[in-house]
Amino acid sequence: MWLKHRELFLQEMIRLEGRCNRLAAQSCSECNCPSPEYRCRDCLGSEIYCSPCILLAHKWNGQYFERISLKTLGLRIQLGHTTGQICLNPRRAFNDDFVVVDTHGIHEVSLDFCNCATAQSHIQQLLQISWFPSTTSDPKTAATFHILEHYHLLSFESKVSAFEFYNALSRMSDNTGLLPIKDRYDSFTRMIREWRHLKMLKRSWRGHDPSGVDGTVEGECTVLCPACPHPGKNLPAGWKDAPRQWLYGLFLAIDANFRLKRKAVSSDSVDPSLSCGWGYFVEDKAYKDFLHSGADSVQEKSTCSSHNAVNMADTKSNRGLATTGLGTVDCACHNMKLPNAVGDLQKGERYINMDYLFFSALRHTVLDTLNVSYDIACQWHKKLWHRMSAFPISMHLSHAVKTISFFVPKFHLPAHIEQCQTSFSFNFKNGVGRTDGEAPERGWANINPVASSTKEMGPGARRDTLDDYFGDSNWKKVVGLAETVTMASVRLELAREDEINLQTGTCLALHEDCTPSILISTGLELEEQQVHATDNQEGKMVQQSNTLRRRIDTWMKMQELYMPSLSALRVSESSVSGSVTAAPEAIKLWLPSQISRNAPCNSRLQAIEWKLQYAQGHDALRSLRSNLRAQTAILKYKDRNLRGQGANTRARNTLKAVEARIEAAASTYELDRADVCSMTDLLWGETEGTRKLSWIWNMRGAAVNEIDKDNASEDMQIEWCKARAQAMCWAEEVELILQFLEWDAQRWDERGLENTLEDAGEDEREGRMAYANCQASLHRMLAESFKTSWTDTLALVDTFDHNSLVAQQDMDMDT
Repeated sequence: MWLKHRELFLQEMIRLEGRCNRLAAQSCSECNCPSPEYRCRDCLGSEIYCSPCILLAHKWNGQYFERISLKTLGLRIQLGHTTGQICLNPRRAFNDDFVVVDTHGIHEVSLDFCNCATAQSHIQQLLQISWFPSTTSDPKTAATFHILEHYHLLSFESKVSAFEFYNALSRMSDNTGLLPIKDRYDSFTRMIREWRHLKMLKRSWRGHDPSGVDGTVEGECTVLCPACPHPGKNLPAGWKDAPRQWLYGLFLAIDANFRLKRKAVSSDSVDPSLSCGWGYFVEDKAYKDFLHSGADSVQEKSTCSSHNAVNMADTKSNRGLATTGLGTVDCACHNMKLPNAVGDLQKGERYINMDYLFFSALRHTVLDTLNVSYDIACQWHKKLWHRMSAFPISMHLSHAVKTISFFVPKFHLPAHIEQCQTSFSFNFKNGVGRTDGEAPERGWANINPVASSTKEMGPGARRDTLDDYFGDSNWKKVVGLAETVTMASVRLELAREDEINLQTGTCLALHEDCTPSILISTGLELEEQQVHATDNQEGKMVQQSNTLRRRIDTWMKMQELYMPSLSALRVSESSVSGSVTAAPEAIKLWLPSQISRNAPCNSRLQAIEWKLQYAQGHDALRSLRSNLRAQTAILKYKDRNLRGQGANTRARNTLKAVEARIEAAASTYELDRADVCSMTDLLWGETEGTRKLSWIWNMRGAAVNEIDKDNASEDMQIEWCKARAQAMCWAEEVELILQFLEWDAQRWDERGLENTLEDAGEDEREGRMAYANCQASLHRMLAESFKTSWTDTLALVDTFDHNSLVAQQDMDMDT
């Protein structure tokens, strides 16, 4: 019944974005002051007030301390008229019993609908005061927009269930059990489901489309990955003829999740989905009809290792379950769900399920380069095109004219036979960058906690709920694209500063191959090598020690150019220690943090070391967290799945490797506290007694070892090449993202034009225009925010391009 009124609900929600029926109001609703500008979102109604009146209306009057309902006080809420206006023909709510669910609790109120000749329907009267009715026929329960929005966001962040949230509201109303609170839990779950669905339609500009909600096509209500190539959105004209086609390739990652089960409760006829394949799930009826037609197909066994995903696809227990899990196709680079790329699994990870999801996802792209990652790609891809012949023509892929590569994710690859480890490795393929194919695995940790509530839902409610979670996950990744704090970004920043100093003639470089930033960066690398000098096998220790000594000697000669006072310190140190030659790992490097106030040191060098130490701390923490998560996952998998001496021995070897990385990250992070504190005092002008240091700096850390070369000049060249390659890759991705956001903003601009809204009323037109303008402004602000965050990277790319051009011209002149 509600679906018949879905369009009305959507239009009323959008109308509230404007001034509603207050367009003609030229004065304050309270004092008649001209040009009112304020409306309270917490108060009933949509009246507009001037600044003094809205403050007065919210001032505490000191009278109401006793908890008492407004209904008991005799308040009657009149709908259909402005506040204070008397309705000549009011009609009481059904049985004069109306319940409102709000952020403050569950309230009983006395409610009168307007029953005048020009009155609108009851559900419209409720929606116009931002109350969401639980039913379209004689509603006697409503939830405020505030509480629905509050729970909506809270469920994304905390994964709290509707049952727990409703019980908390009930206890807010009465935590003693003395007052009877009417149970409206079923109504609340129905309203939040409809709210999720309407918010999805609203953000997908379905309220601005002349065809309305019924004109929505499959996969249209999704948040697309702005960093992936989208023809017509963020790709340049003529991209198909560009020489480097790998830049316009789509990276797909296929995976399954068996935590997101659903019990055998309800049915599709009783609980259908509201969106009909408009989001991330495939259209359910067509999906199940196809699975039914291929129910007798037998899946071939694995010729690689004994992969359970292949050999046990038809034997997984589904007792008491209608759905054993989910299959998905994700963006392998950015871990974002793709339109119509999620579907339920009835048993195990059967080819027929995963094939359908794969071909369904590819219906939304025309790109010619596809890179497909799957745990069992070596087996799955063998007869893929033969199996495609059983699919509808609309899902067929012209694979003969496309460049399609299949990969096994890097973490899963060692479990395959040797031939697969070379044929399906990301490491041996051009045009894939540093993609590892493990993106879906990282995303399951966020969605798995929802399983405790979705497993009890009906089929439609579960699909709609998971669709909403996937949409929020995609959106959070979009707005978080600019968040980066890494060692590479600090090095790019320092390189940019060196470039500016060279241009302005203020460069302090005392050696043609070594700037101050290179000096400190190389010193921190040497310090890290000293810490781990004994981590290698004994047979290589002497060779490593000799290499380290040569690097330290070369670096110390350059160091004395920038820090001449070190000569006296080293002479004093050698006189104390005598003629005994220190081992390379025991040589004191005398970095700025170690000198402190014992000798004069350039503040520029101190600032550079502080920046690098700070970035190294972030990198070490990131590595530590990643390996701890990997260790936990391996231990759980080992306990649950591995049996026998051979399997457990291999697992222990894997754990040892992970533990070694954990120890390396921890030791890398452990900086001497006294050194850091002394440097902090000099740079910040504060002492330890007047500033509370973060817990991070109570431990010690060292630089990440990225280079192991003997020659400092080669170090600089390698660093320059690596930085240029990284900057160019990021510049390409930045361009895709910014172009996509601009396309999205222009789309909202077009939807907000008045000539496209001629069929709407004045209030509805303003609401649509207000929402469209707000969305366009939001996407442009995101683009500007990203530009600001990525300014250094883009500027450095320009610098690299300029230097490369000059070098090429010099070479041409020489020849």
